[in-house]
Amino acid sequence: MLETGSVIDGKYKILYQIGRGGMSRVYLAINEKANKTWAVKEVRRDETVDEQMVRRRLMAETELLKRLRNPHLPRIVDVIDKEGSLLIVMDYIEGNSLESLLAEEGPQPQERVISWGKQLCEVLGYLHRQNPPVIYRDMKPSNVMLQSDGTVMLIDFGTAREQREQKTGDDTVCLGTPGYAAPEQWGGRGQTDARTDIYCLGAALYHLAAGQNLLELPCDADEVSEGELGLSPGFKAILLKCTRKDPKERYQSCEELLYALEHYEEMDSRYRRKQKRRAGMFFLVFLLALIFGFSGSAAYAKEQRLAADTWQAWMERAMSETEREAQIASYGQAIRLEPGKADGYLELLERVFLAVREDGSVCFSKEDEQYLRRLFRTETFGGKTRERVLKENPEEYDRLSYRLGLAYYYDYEGEGAKPYALKWLLTAAESETLPAECRERARRLGAIAGYYARLGLMDKAGDIQISYLDYWRDLKGLTEGNVAALDNPVTALRIYRELAGQAAGRWTEFQKAGVLQEEIEEKLREIQIHLEQDFTEGDWKQPGLWQMRLEVEGLLQEAIRQTEAVYECEELGKEV
Repeated sequence: MLETGSVIDGKYKILYQIGRGGMSRVYLAINEKANKTWAVKEVRRDETVDEQMVRRRLMAETELLKRLRNPHLPRIVDVIDKEGSLLIVMDYIEGNSLESLLAEEGPQPQERVISWGKQLCEVLGYLHRQNPPVIYRDMKPSNVMLQSDGTVMLIDFGTAREQREQKTGDDTVCLGTPGYAAPEQWGGRGQTDARTDIYCLGAALYHLAAGQNLLELPCDADEVSEGELGLSPGFKAILLKCTRKDPKERYQSCEELLYALEHYEEMDSRYRRKQKRRAGMFFLVFLLALIFGFSGSAAYAKEQRLAADTWQAWMERAMSETEREAQIASYGQAIRLEPGKADGYLELLERVFLAVREDGSVCFSKEDEQYLRRLFRTETFGGKTRERVLKENPEEYDRLSYRLGLAYYYDYEGEGAKPYALKWLLTAAESETLPAECRERARRLGAIAGYYARLGLMDKAGDIQISYLDYWRDLKGLTEGNVAALDNPVTALRIYRELAGQAAGRWTEFQKAGVLQEEIEEKLREIQIHLEQDFTEGDWKQPGLWQMRLEVEGLLQEAIRQTEAVYECEELGKEV
């Protein structure tokens, strides 16, 4: 293990460890003379494995990368044989892997995934054009790094090989990752070639866009409808062609795949025209059947069934359901019928995903959030996503944005994810249809989300990057007015809990920033009055709300105690 501060080969000063694997560790290092940072991969010798095999594989990987030059590939600049280990100095790539992004945010927007796919097509095409061609063979989200400017970098060439045309037998024994690897990678099934990388890329893009690894699907990918995955017909068709079991049925080159990705919307249009023709034929047959075959009673029964299949009927059915899955399904049907109405999404969010538990907790889970994303991305018959249809009605979209912002802010995975809330809060803050109080609250919550990322950090001049005085004022502003009436009782209790919790936990910072004891105590007493006057007896009968009130009151008492203690200490210091 390399020590922090040690200098390797007289040039590379080790700063700290940034990653580790089974036999390797990766460090951030700096060449102080050139003022350039690098990543240093240390592969240590291990007596329990075939050291010569590992060394040959590692040297093959480094030699391969050393002669490749592409903006989507890291450069190898040095290989140092140090006693007990081999050190590889390479470009330091800032950013996160697509696997981490998928774990944090769930399925990614289709357009974003397509952009990554185009870039990966370019770098794989570059590899395949080498002489001899280089076959990567391990394309998966964890091997793709996303940089801050949106470009991707392909890492880990441990399974890559040069394609030799004279070889006719099997060229690999179970190399690759299940769920991404092509059938021919699993020993005894023939040679891997460019089409192998196309399969792996299609599987990786499928996972990024749909949120499911191919191994996790309950059936073959081509049996899953576009609506279930939130993918457009053209894009899904491309992914299905990439992942055909027979290499002859896939795209035969990355250039061919890149062209398809650049023109997937044309495939969408052809699909929609085909669907419209089918719908027209169905309608014609239906009319003829009505005229020539259906009796009056049958037509009446059909009419009654159609009348029952309305948005309102599904909304009422959802409210009457007692099982969670049945509620979700009913709200889903209502949203399918009226994607431009916010009520279906809002009630699904409020009554199901944000249902208050007996202990007063609320959790907007990752699974629920991913289901909501799929609802948004699913296309309507007119070819627009449901979110786009909803956006065309600003009043409805703003209402949902405000509520989603609060859900992400306070309840995502039980503790809230303030960065995820920013998009929705910004939309709500700029709304022309929401009440002024809601717009102002969205603005302040957005500001506070930014505070959380910067609290306690220092800028280059040594000054705190935010003002705790401004932070306190924004917290106060959230509690202005009768929040229970303006929003709802649950939101009010969450807001009161946040201010009381911050007053109890950051009283020293507020005091140093010049916030007066009287000001804090006045706001805490004001919250207590809100708790006593702004809620009805019916509110406290809702599951978990009384428990939330007790939690808020406990925080209020702790905040008052802490505030009195710190200001008493300040006064004693002045007297001394």
